[in-house]
Amino acid sequence: MSEETQAARAALTRLPALPGLDPATARIERLGGLTNLVFRVDGAADSWCLRLPGKGTEAYIDRAVERHNATVAAMAGVSPAVIHFDPASGVMLTRYVASTTMNAERFRDLGAVGRAARAFRRLHTSGLAFRTRFDLFAKMDEYQALLDRLGAGIPAGYDAVKAEAAAVRRALDRADPHLAPCHCDPLAENFLDTGQRMWIVDWEYAGTNDPMWDLGDLSVEAEFGPDQDEALLHAYFDGAVPGEARGRVVLYKAMCDLLWTLWGVIQHANGNPADDFWAYAVNRFERCKALMATDTYRRALAAVG
Repeated sequence: MSEETQAARAALTRLPALPGLDPATARIERLGGLTNLVFRVDGAADSWCLRLPGKGTEAYIDRAVERHNATVAAMAGVSPAVIHFDPASGVMLTRYVASTTMNAERFRDLGAVGRAARAFRRLHTSGLAFRTRFDLFAKMDEYQALLDRLGAGIPAGYDAVKAEAAAVRRALDRADPHLAPCHCDPLAENFLDTGQRMWIVDWEYAGTNDPMWDLGDLSVEAEFGPDQDEALLHAYFDGAVPGEARGRVVLYKAMCDLLWTLWGVIQHANGNPADDFWAYAVNRFERCKALMATDTYRRALAAVG
């Protein structure tokens, strides 16, 4: 038995008793996770998903807030039900959904893109409330402060690009977009597709935000091309797409790369073995700069501002 499986079984023994779940005999399968360990747990007649938090995540994830937001997302009908969540340890158990875990290749299916858009719309228009505000620029400052404490450097030129991005902040302030509960970290792998509906998981970074952030970030994470972007927007708006909203999506494509550059450096500084996170950070930063140098970006900035 691997150390990871041992850790999962030990975590199960500390949970309140659940009908059909015997920690000693449950079948445990590692599913994945970049910063956390995620497992499928099969009992006698039911299945669950177990999440164990990763090293160092307590420095930038508020688990009590995550518990609230994950529960609200389940109430909105876009995320599996939360069975147990210990905010002290970050251990979470949810219902297991029989589905396909998405990736960039699977999102080539425009039907799947539409199902993701409708899941976003269901969340954004639910009328429910998340506990925190996901503020892009405040989050950048928070991550940079954490990197200072860790004594970690950032890619050369980052501060200059962040200063240039102040124009985005001014444009968004003028636009004053409607805020709603948002996922805020829509990796392709955070989507589970049944073929009829799309579920969204992992609410660590969720908060009240501009809904167009979710669309722009998903486009970047799943490497959407023009056809996928159009399918996403038209499914979300169920018809004509407002030009100003389209512009915000483009701006957020650049800004999410600028933000997650810092996140990648944090993973590198924490010694996360899941990936080469320095290369991840540099690649995201270069992609941000490339988009900010285009006419598409400049037109979007003008449309929003």
